[in-house]
Order: sequence, then C-alpha cells, then structure tokens
Amino acid sequence: MAKITLEVPDIGDFTDVPVIDVYIQQGDEISADDPLISLESAKAVMDVPASQGGTVLEVLVKEGDTVSQGDKIAVIEAQEQQAETAQQPEEKAQEEEEPETSPGPEAPEEPKPREVPVNRQPAGSVMHASPSTRQFARRVGVDLSKVAGTGVKGRILTEDVEQYVKQTMEAGPAAALPQVPEIDFSQFGEIEQQELTRIQKISGPHIHRSWNGIPHVTHYEQADVTELESFRRKLKEQGEKHSILSFVIPAVIRALKEYPEFNSSLHRSGERIIKKRYWNIGIAVDTPQGLVVPVLKHADRLSIGEITRQLGELSGRAREGKLKPDDIQGGSFSISSLGGIGGIGFTPIINAPEAAILGLSKIEIQPKWDEEKQNFVPRKVLPFSISYDHRIIDGAMGARFAAYLSMLLGDIRRVML
Repeated sequence: MAKITLEVPDIGDFTDVPVIDVYIQQGDEISADDPLISLESAKAVMDVPASQGGTVLEVLVKEGDTVSQGDKIAVIEAQEQQAETAQQPEEKAQEEEEPETSPGPEAPEEPKPREVPVNRQPAGSVMHASPSTRQFARRVGVDLSKVAGTGVKGRILTEDVEQYVKQTMEAGPAAALPQVPEIDFSQFGEIEQQELTRIQKISGPHIHRSWNGIPHVTHYEQADVTELESFRRKLKEQGEKHSILSFVIPAVIRALKEYPEFNSSLHRSGERIIKKRYWNIGIAVDTPQGLVVPVLKHADRLSIGEITRQLGELSGRAREGKLKPDDIQGGSFSISSLGGIGGIGFTPIINAPEAAILGLSKIEIQPKWDEEKQNFVPRKVLPFSISYDHRIIDGAMGARFAAYLSMLLGDIRRVML
C-alpha cells in the first residue's frame, strides 16, 4: 500500500475554477475514473475523475473552493500495483516547489518576506510571471509590461496585477465608471432577493468586459427567406427536419470567407489583426441556468444534416449542464438566435475576443413590391443584426457584410452549390 495524491488534470485554458460538488469523503473506496469533484467554469460543468483507485484518506477540497490544473484534490491509499506506476507525490511536490531559478550554494535559504520585495522589477522590464499570472492578466486585459513585479527576483505576481487594476480603477473618472448608488428598495415596497445562477455569475463579468472594452457598432438588415423557407418545408415533407439556423451557418461562413475581418480578433497590442483560417461558430443556447455558447467546430466542413445533428447534441448537453471544456473553446464567430421567441431586432454583445456576432430575430411576412407583377406580394423576411468591433471593422464594411449575407440567404443555392 502507498499514499498517492490525486490532482486536478488538464482542464483546458481555465484557472481558479469553482468546485460545485465533492463526491468523496474520508474512508470511501474509489476506482479509477470514478468522479471526485464537479467543476463549473466559463459556462461548462465537468466532473474530474480519479486517475486510479484506492481508499480515500483525506479530502483536500470543499465546495466553494477554486482549483486549477495541478491542485491537490485528495490523498488515497492505492493498491501496490497502482502505486508502483504512479509518480511519488512527495517528490513531485518537492519539484514543483523549487523556484524557477534554483539558488546556488551561496544563495539565502529562504526568500525575503512578501512585504519586503526582492529586486523589485520596474514596469517595462523583461516580464517574469507564471503561466497562471499571465493568463489572469490576459483575462482582465492588463499589459504585463506596465506592471511592477514585487516577487522574488522581480517576478510579477497575481497580486501585482490585482494591485495594478485597483490603482487604475482609482485613478479617476477617466479610468473607472461611476458606481451605481446603493439603494434600499424595501423602503418603497415589498421585495424579493434571488441569487444569481452559477452561469450568470461566471458570464456576467465577461459580458461586462466585452461591452465596456469593445467599441460596439450594430448594423440592422433583413433577408428575404421566402425561397429558403419553401425549401425547408419540402425537406420536412421528405422526413428531413432542419431549423433555419442550419442554413444560416453555411451562409455566414461564406460571408466570413468573403470578409475575413469578421472572423478575426484584435491582437492585445492593438496594432495587429489576427485573421483566423478556421470557422468555429458559437451558438447561444438558452438553458434553465442562463445563456451558454457551445462551439460548432470546423463548421465549414459539415453538411446541412451534420450541422443539424451536432447542433442538437450541443444544445442538449448545454441544457443538461454536461458541456465539456472543449465544447466552449475555440469560437471564431457567434450567433444568437431569438427567432423562436420573437422580436424585430436587438443588439447582441460581442463574445470577446471575437470581432463580431450575428443576431437573428423572428421571421415575419411583409409586402414586397414585385416589378414583374407590378403589385405587392407577401414575402417571408428574416430581420438580423450584426454587432462588430469598430476598431477592426468600419461602417462601410459592416454594411457590405450584412448586404452580402442578406443576398446569400435570399438565394440559398449560392451556398448549397
């Protein structure tokens, strides 16, 4: 028998993920692949399985904690044959705790306390920071070259980034938005307080950053989808049931190839555009916990039938809270469709770091003038809107993209061929 420490495996590009359930307790017998804990991050819920089985000696996390890759979950007493192939936890921990540059024989045994920085690194120097600190800085939009490092040998710590954000927010009206005043609403009448869902707590800050950090412009357009709807109806009569979204996606990809700026991202330097040569389409899905955006990977390679099938699978997993980290990563352009609910138009918020997002509204019948018949005829019209990053896309390009997409949806043969 040997003691083994079970750790959080690679969970994608996520750190500080909330633990929402702990499935084990001291004394439990577990097998390999049994779930240990459940995590929820960036609109996905995932179970972390055991890498091997044994008896749980100690549980090192609890509900409400946050964890990242490599964090310890539990200590188990594993079977001998399992323990022989496992890396010894004490040796691994010792390796991980060594500083990035090991001190020589003449170096001090311990670094100085955090309150007395060692070789404080001034802003603009060569940046030394851990991957997790760099990821945190990217998430909050901080350029590390502007942050003074206070760690050992001038290393930039997460606390340094947090302090930089705090100082920037306190710098004055130009750096921070006015705070909404606290009001006791109960003085006006009866109230009820309701906790935000986990997804709302996770997605809210992301949406807020996108709205405040990206100069949005929204262009409104409409497409005559009479022929498309007729084609959909014929397919339904033949036993093939597709939503209009299954046809909009190929049309969008054709438009993105024609106008690649809409399938791009602005480099964090603000001086370059990153144009993506892949077309991964995020689809906003309404769930009981809130809006989630799973990604249809390499949608340009899929047939209409494959798009319909994968959309159904992704939507189902989203509503059941079973999306995996890979399901919500890698999007290059997003679509939010409210047509099933209603509305004649709305302003979708860009899913940063993407450059644009498409909003679909409800198809309605409108009278359109027919030059050949010299009278008005009823046509099915799809209202849609494009929100785009004005730093990358100007108004003329936005209008051309919308007009091109409208043309494609009006003659779906151009997309199908």
